[in-house]
Amino acid sequence: MGESPEGQRSSPRKGDGADKDVQEAFAPRPELIVVVDPAAGVQASSEGLMASTADIGELVSTLDSFGAEIAPLFGVSEDRLRVQAASEVSVTGSPAPDLSVYYRVHAPEGELEDLAQRLTRCDGVKGAYVKPPPELPQEINDMVANDEAAPPASPDFTSRQGYLDAAPGGIDARHAWVRAGGLGADVRIIDVEGAWRFTHEDLIQNQGGVIGGTQSQDLRWRNHGTAVVGAFGGDQSAFGVTGICPQANTRAHSIFDSSSAAAILAAARASRPGDIILIELHRPGPDASGTEQDGFIAMEWWPDDFDAVRYATNKGVVVVEAAGNGARNLDAAVYDLPDPGFPPSWTNPFKRSNRDSGAIVVGAGAPPPGTHGRNHGPDRSRLGFSNWGALVDAQGWGREVTTAGYGDVQGGGSEDVWYTDTFSGTSSASPIVVGALGCLQGVLKAAGRPLLTPAKARSGLRSTGSPQQDAPGRPASQRIGNRPDLRELIELALKP
Repeated sequence: MGESPEGQRSSPRKGDGADKDVQEAFAPRPELIVVVDPAAGVQASSEGLMASTADIGELVSTLDSFGAEIAPLFGVSEDRLRVQAASEVSVTGSPAPDLSVYYRVHAPEGELEDLAQRLTRCDGVKGAYVKPPPELPQEINDMVANDEAAPPASPDFTSRQGYLDAAPGGIDARHAWVRAGGLGADVRIIDVEGAWRFTHEDLIQNQGGVIGGTQSQDLRWRNHGTAVVGAFGGDQSAFGVTGICPQANTRAHSIFDSSSAAAILAAARASRPGDIILIELHRPGPDASGTEQDGFIAMEWWPDDFDAVRYATNKGVVVVEAAGNGARNLDAAVYDLPDPGFPPSWTNPFKRSNRDSGAIVVGAGAPPPGTHGRNHGPDRSRLGFSNWGALVDAQGWGREVTTAGYGDVQGGGSEDVWYTDTFSGTSSASPIVVGALGCLQGVLKAAGRPLLTPAKARSGLRSTGSPQQDAPGRPASQRIGNRPDLRELIELALKP
């Protein structure tokens, strides 16, 4: 879907009553997911829910008693999902996940937990769980647009984009740019989150807009998506910022009027092997404290999101996933315990010896001290809010990222000319890794070489780059991985 007419206008400032109403209207909601027994032969149709080999009378009556509606989570019939899975070529050699067993139940929000517990006791049901809604990393990205009018032409902010520079301070994007294909030509990237400003003056040249879901009209979501895309896909021009891989085609899929897992799957179906999907979401994990985003974790911990990611990587699509801003050790034992209602087949995906989604998981590291006159600790040390653990493959700048959106560096009356230099979080780190991979895939395309598979992309990031450093109380043993170094990555990828 394209921008709505309302999305073309500048929005209320944070704190306005109208903006608060918009935020509430587009707040993500919990999702009740049901996993059925594949042997039950469950089918949803206009006539209701049926099963060929199981008695699902109790399931149907329970749903009816709550006034609930159930439909396949991934949007098409069960038979079609199975046929599509069988027709996909797996680059990993693993079978495609069975997405036909997932359903989403719509019921009053306050009754979802009770309904889930009732459903788990029904014949034909393997699991029924309520996923908490994903949220924005608002506490560390609370910038407000300044009211000063923007100049007639925006200045060049690229000198503030230190992450473009040579390693170890940056990822050496400028080295990639002088290579054939190094600007990301013919690489396609899809960002999965909530909203974007694709009319921004720096997001015009190579974007394909919003391909699914309904964009939130909440300014916070729109600023976030705009900043993410600006970091890797900002236009190559004489003003504003320049994205890491500015010639890559950038598209987006919203989670609104959809779900996180369904949006990931739709992005995968719109991608070719070697393309890239970025998941810019996190949600409260099993030990989240309820204080801001303490305890928020990566999305793949939930079964349906995991299988949507695995579908993409099986297809050969490179998936980059934010580790989350929950300040948690993802190796902790709490993540070995399933949430209530998870199917009995579930195992902790944060331990890849159990099962592996194939995604590249990104943590947030400190930029070089003195960046924009600020100091967040030793360069490449783990920032305090970033999750860490053996799962985390690579890091990007988690502070001081200059990009489009927010308007604290350049504001004024139109969002189309807003810029920031304080974008933060695993939200700012992940697009830096995406940008590095976009450049790398572009170089390989131009050289006529095979594109990196998800496994080779992950391996390359782990075996090259500028090493993580210690910080007081945050030793390098709290793994967030290396910062990418495109000079090293390109050399490794082009080896005979």
